[in-house]
Amino acid sequence: MSESKYLFIRRDEKILSFLMQGQKAIEIHCDDSSADSLLGNIYIGKIKNIAKNIGAAFVEIAPGQVCYLPLEDMKAPVYTKKGSSRQPQAGDELLVQVSRDAIKTKAPAVTTKLTLHGKYVLLTVGDARRSVSSKLGSKKREQLLELLERIPESKNAEYPEYGWLLRTNAGDAEETLLAKDICRLRNQFEALMQQARYRTCFSCLIRTPSVYLTRLSNLYQSDAEQILTDDEGLYREISEYLTLNQPEDLPRLSLYRNELLPVHKLYSLEHQLAQALQEKVWLNSGGYLVIQPTEALTVIDVNTGKYEGGKKKEAAFLKINQEAAVEIARQIRLRNLSGIIIVDFINMESEESITTLLSVLRERLQRDPIPTVLVDMTKLSLVEITRKKVEKPLSECCRM
Repeated sequence: MSESKYLFIRRDEKILSFLMQGQKAIEIHCDDSSADSLLGNIYIGKIKNIAKNIGAAFVEIAPGQVCYLPLEDMKAPVYTKKGSSRQPQAGDELLVQVSRDAIKTKAPAVTTKLTLHGKYVLLTVGDARRSVSSKLGSKKREQLLELLERIPESKNAEYPEYGWLLRTNAGDAEETLLAKDICRLRNQFEALMQQARYRTCFSCLIRTPSVYLTRLSNLYQSDAEQILTDDEGLYREISEYLTLNQPEDLPRLSLYRNELLPVHKLYSLEHQLAQALQEKVWLNSGGYLVIQPTEALTVIDVNTGKYEGGKKKEAAFLKINQEAAVEIARQIRLRNLSGIIIVDFINMESEESITTLLSVLRERLQRDPIPTVLVDMTKLSLVEITRKKVEKPLSECCRM
């Protein structure tokens, strides 16, 4: 496998991060260092009003800052101030966590299902289940479930129930690292519950670090053998974050020093970014993709282009489609596309060819750390994919 690196560079007010496999980027993120994201922050919010017709409540987390909260999400809310009604009502104060930043005209979304993040473990408030990532093999999952069973229950009956989810990262971690992560999250949870008792409405009880730092907790052990930057300020920030949250990853961090050949030139990062923002993507076979985001969904069209496959059209089309499937999975992750994605592959007659193609695409999409699902192929031979919306797409964050 090609050597993998996580590269950080600063461009004016932007922090660009590139997850590289060999010389090719598989993720690019562009973050404004002067504008803090709300994502992951936990607030004491106040219900402003409830719109039962759309199944939602609107919650203020700061004066004038209104967020969307689905009513189906309110099965075990943690109230800090509750009215006389058993049902949620305007004026109730409760703990909420921002689950999605504002996207275009959409307000931020919040949830009452609070989650505290570690590199290997998630603590889930209101959900007492103990579970392990489904991406791990059955044998490893059994081992980790046995470990979870040895964790003692919370001793404070006044606190809401909470559970544990071992992330995919836990599959490669030593038990001592998992124990440290669990201990840190439990201490953080207890501190959160203590603060919730006396802090006032609109208080931010947990503010997540800059998003370009917290993404480091999502890296698998095999994702990045080296974390590299040539910016001394970024190096200090990353070092401080890792020291506090992921000390085992500190040895992977390096400060690159070469004024004649900076990181962005060494890895052609401007070229990588420019390609990730282009509409057309060429394939090695001579075929190409056209990627067109719209307001409602993203459309990806697969074309034969310059490919010359001879008389065996079905085999030729399958070859292009399989190459396109691999590249589409990379482009979805690279560009951080989300929501509904429709792919128009080159039409094939054989059911066997279609099954082979969908199998390749499904396997590649499963490698994405953000939940991505191949739904099905429609009667019009269009492939439907959905990907969870977490952040803005790259095209919105970093316009060339």
